[in-house]
Amino acid sequence: MLDPVYAFFRSLLAGIRRGFGLAFAAIVWPFLAVHGWYRDRGLIIKAAVGGIIVLFLGFNAYFFWQTQRWTGFDPDYVAKYDLAARTTVAGQELPSTTGAKACQPSAIVDVTADLIKFNVDDNAWISSMLAYRAGFFGVDWDNTPFFDNKASFQRGINQAVRRTATELVDSLGRVRGTSGINPDLQDARGNMQFDEYSWYFGLSPFGPKTPTPSYYRAAEKSLRKFNTSLAACGATFDTRADNFVQFLDRIASDLGSTSQILSDRSETAARGWFDFRADDRFWFAYGQLYGYYGLLSAAGADFSQVIRERNLTQVWAGTLAQTRAALNVQPWIISNGKEDGMFMPSHLSTMGFRILRVRSNLVELRGVLDR
Repeated sequence: MLDPVYAFFRSLLAGIRRGFGLAFAAIVWPFLAVHGWYRDRGLIIKAAVGGIIVLFLGFNAYFFWQTQRWTGFDPDYVAKYDLAARTTVAGQELPSTTGAKACQPSAIVDVTADLIKFNVDDNAWISSMLAYRAGFFGVDWDNTPFFDNKASFQRGINQAVRRTATELVDSLGRVRGTSGINPDLQDARGNMQFDEYSWYFGLSPFGPKTPTPSYYRAAEKSLRKFNTSLAACGATFDTRADNFVQFLDRIASDLGSTSQILSDRSETAARGWFDFRADDRFWFAYGQLYGYYGLLSAAGADFSQVIRERNLTQVWAGTLAQTRAALNVQPWIISNGKEDGMFMPSHLSTMGFRILRVRSNLVELRGVLDR
């Protein structure tokens, strides 16, 4: 009675073996053909081809190493600034026992410059690497589940840095209506707006180019120059409450946009572990929160007087705690499953919820400051 069942499974297994065999043969055949051709060539051709193969393997090994090595990654990186020890707001003159005039540099500017350094000096800027731009046999790495998490994470940090550079120029680094734009901050903003994917050579327009990391390093240099000038009381950092409100409002708006991106992806492409773009969205959002955690912590030091005067110390501490808690979500494999799914979690929904909690705290702070 069971013989037909056994026969069915035997034929099924035999078919699977044949399928694997054909697939293996299809994969191996080009290599065997190339090996046969290579074996019959002369020494010079063998050396040239061998050199090309070695360069190709080394090129991709370097790319693999850079995408997997996250140098300096630390969700608690804010601790190194010892912001609690800063008792003077940014731009205010410091007490001096020597008679030399000195002012408090900006923690926001320090963190912004260090985030740029983290992206392009401590680590290779992945998005403009030739191997990343070439893709996986012509397929954009962002459309695969491989080697794109670090690039997305860096671009998320870069989003926070770009937003902050803009706010430094427009409001924080000047007294609105009575002072001009600081040239160092203006240079930093301009350089941070540069294309994230530029390599040494491009097709549109055709010709040599300055790569992305060079522009970002120039922005870092301009930011540090501004803070040096601020420490010598030669620049302005305006710590009025309305500037603080605007800064928080811009961050809340930025996070709201990212939350919507996560929500849209979660609702339209809930394929669990088989959504190969879910990791891009997740790590972009994570990088954005990683950057804003440091920048918000720095803002707490630069605007400490406003926080104390408005009795916001507890609410502000809660906002930073919520932001830091979101950085604990570090799944090994990103899954974009249904929210009520049993087997595949929805990491995009989880990150979106965390972002919305941070945003709601920022909106609450803004409301108190607006009163």
